[in-house]
Amino acid sequence: MNKIERVDAVLQGKSPDYAPISCWYHFGLQFLPGEKFADIVLSYFKNYDYDWLKVMNDYFYPMPAGMDALKTAEDLKKITVFDIDNSPFAEQLKAIEIIAKELKGKAYFCDTIFDPYQALQKSPVGEHLPRLMKEEPDAVLDALDVVSDNIIAYAKRTLQAGTHGIFMSVLAGSDQMSRDDFLKFEKPFAMKVFQAVKDMGAMNTAHLHGKNVDITNCLDFPVSVFSWEDRLSGNISLADMKDKWGGCVMGGLDNTIMTRRTPEALMEHTREGMKLGGESRFFLANGCSTPGHMDPLALKAMVDVAQGKIK
Repeated sequence: MNKIERVDAVLQGKSPDYAPISCWYHFGLQFLPGEKFADIVLSYFKNYDYDWLKVMNDYFYPMPAGMDALKTAEDLKKITVFDIDNSPFAEQLKAIEIIAKELKGKAYFCDTIFDPYQALQKSPVGEHLPRLMKEEPDAVLDALDVVSDNIIAYAKRTLQAGTHGIFMSVLAGSDQMSRDDFLKFEKPFAMKVFQAVKDMGAMNTAHLHGKNVDITNCLDFPVSVFSWEDRLSGNISLADMKDKWGGCVMGGLDNTIMTRRTPEALMEHTREGMKLGGESRFFLANGCSTPGHMDPLALKAMVDVAQGKIK
């Protein structure tokens, strides 16, 4: 099988020759133009010979003009529809277009997106978000609705540019927020994004971020793949998830140990992950981003084990 046939087999519920593998970490290159980012991403993909590519996206959701922080309900009203081509996201789209041309007919790739809540949390509102959720919940909900529309517009652009799915991070663990807050401030807006692009990406993926993920609140996301840190204590296993849900699962590799083990131990860890995922509906990957200082020799050995190049 080639890379595309292998991923297609998984998405169709068939058994590939081996579970397609990919790994990712944050490059920290959000200060560079998209063209340079694309070159680095493609070099990374080719060096490790992954079966598919997850393109990281570290370009931040834009702050409203003239603002350094959004602290009040009035501040939140400054969040409006923005021009993607005059925002940091434009650089990601430049990279996506280059990557699409290079990988066309060769491999699947997905673009990373952070859900509307995280878009606010990562910079524009930041440390003020928990307080505003308590003091000004309606203003936060209104802002999240606008952010959702902007993210949907971006998601459609990246899918039209050639990606095979969005890989959207959703804060789903109890260590991230309470169940009530998840159902009020997180899920409705993540759902809005997924619904808007559900027919546009064959590999649309929900990454359920956090510990002690309550999977029952997520099973209705209209995606093809669920990704989460399955090797963390308190999170559902790959096998149990496959029993509860008919789509594909992604995981098997514990990102928290990948810079703290010998290559020998990581190769055995990879073999364990392959067994945990089973022979169908399974993508082998790190549960969440691994540290960027991953030993390249160890990472390549893990890929080689997964692909049968090392027994």
